[in-house]
Amino acid sequence: MNSTPTHKPRPMVDLIVSVILPSLILMKLSGEDKLGTSGGLIAALAFPLGWGLFELVKYRKFNFIALLGLVSVLLTGSIGLFELDNKWLAIKEAAIPAVIGIAVLISTFTPYPLVRAMFFNAAIMDVDTIKQKLEENNSTEMFEKRLMKATYFIAGSFVFSATMNYVLAKWIVTSPAGTEAFNEELGQMTLYSYPMIAIPSMIMLMAIFYYLWRSIQKATGLKLEDLIVKK
Repeated sequence: MNSTPTHKPRPMVDLIVSVILPSLILMKLSGEDKLGTSGGLIAALAFPLGWGLFELVKYRKFNFIALLGLVSVLLTGSIGLFELDNKWLAIKEAAIPAVIGIAVLISTFTPYPLVRAMFFNAAIMDVDTIKQKLEENNSTEMFEKRLMKATYFIAGSFVFSATMNYVLAKWIVTSPAGTEAFNEELGQMTLYSYPMIAIPSMIMLMAIFYYLWRSIQKATGLKLEDLIVKK
C-alpha cells in the first residue's frame, strides 16, 4: 500500500525556487534578445507555480497558505500577460496576506481556530497533560486569554505584511504591464520583499510562538521537555 510522503520544510529550496530564480529571470532574461517580455514572465512564474503544484500533489495535503501562494502567482501572471493597470499588482500583493489575517480572526469564531491548530495541537504538544495541569492550577481561563491575544498578534503581523506589500509594489513597479521594464521591476520587488517583508514577518511569528511557549510554561509549571510530544 502506498503511503503519502511526510512533508519536510526546505526553506533554502523554497527561497531559491520561489524568489531568487524568478527574480533573476525577470531582471536579466526579459529583453527582446532573450526570452522576451511574455516569455520571461512565464518562465519566472513557472518556478514557484510548478514547485507549489509539485508539493501539493506529492504530499496530497490541502494547505491554505500554499493555495493562496498559487493563486497569487496566477494573478501576477494574468496582470502581466493581459497588460492590466499595474495598480492591480499592488492590490493583489496586499490582498493575499490580508485574506490570511482575516481568516485567522474569523477562525476564532469556529470550532477550529487557526492559531490553536498551528500551535496547540496533539501532533507536537502533549495536549492532555497541558490541559490537566491548566485545570489543576486554575489557569485555563488565563491561557485562553493569552491564546486569543496571540491570535490578534498574528493577525497584526499579516496586516503589516499586507501594508508593506502594497507600499513596496507601488514604490518599485511603476512601468506599464507587458513591458520589459515591468518585468525587471517585478523581479526587484520579489527580491526585495524577502528581506523587507518575509524576514520581519517570520521574526514576528517566532516572537509570538515564544510568547505562547512562555505562557504555557507559566500556566502549567511544566518544563519545555514535558510539553513536547515524545516520539
